[in-house]
Amino acid sequence: MNKALIIFTLFLLVTGFLTGCSSADVGVDAEFGSMTQREAYELLNNGSDVILLDVRSEEEFLGGHVEGSVLLPLPELGEFAESVLQDKSATILVICNSGNRSQTASQELANLGYTNVYDIGGVLTWPGVLVQ
Repeated sequence: MNKALIIFTLFLLVTGFLTGCSSADVGVDAEFGSMTQREAYELLNNGSDVILLDVRSEEEFLGGHVEGSVLLPLPELGEFAESVLQDKSATILVICNSGNRSQTASQELANLGYTNVYDIGGVLTWPGVLVQ
């Protein structure tokens, strides 16, 4: 093989490797928003049409939750989201205990096609009263 052919072959391999690993080939997550708990609290108390989705376990929910919230535990979200949250354009505020599951759930909802999802963190820092 001549030197020019070897260099050309290496060029093609390197170019193919670099373009084959572009970000366009990697799954990109859909976007969701975030909102402070104070903003969420005010939104819920001014009569706005929003859904407050609690993604904790049933036991955690029964121990204290924001009044009017809908329980859909994170492990069940993928299976039951479309039956519980039928309007994919509805404003959905997602809450958990400390903020980790709400972020995961918000991402999952956005990936399922929900377009108005906001992670608001956890009930541990909720500015209002929790009910049982």
